[in-house]
Amino acid sequence: MKMFKLIEDVPSAYKKGTKFFLISHSEFIGVKSYVLLAEDLKGKIVVTEEELRSKFVTIH
Repeated sequence: MKMFKLIEDVPSAYKKGTKFFLISHSEFIGVKSYVLLAEDLKGKIVVTEEELRSKFVTIH
């Protein structure tokens, strides 16, 4: 399972350094979206491919 680390704060939601699991991805008319679940299992966020590349880094 892929894991990502947040590299910048998300206002009123998550702080820099929060770890997320990739639980789902989809593509509709060329737009990719990803569902990430926080490591503490307290919340999910949906991001686009551009947001995933700019706000997260892959960790193994």
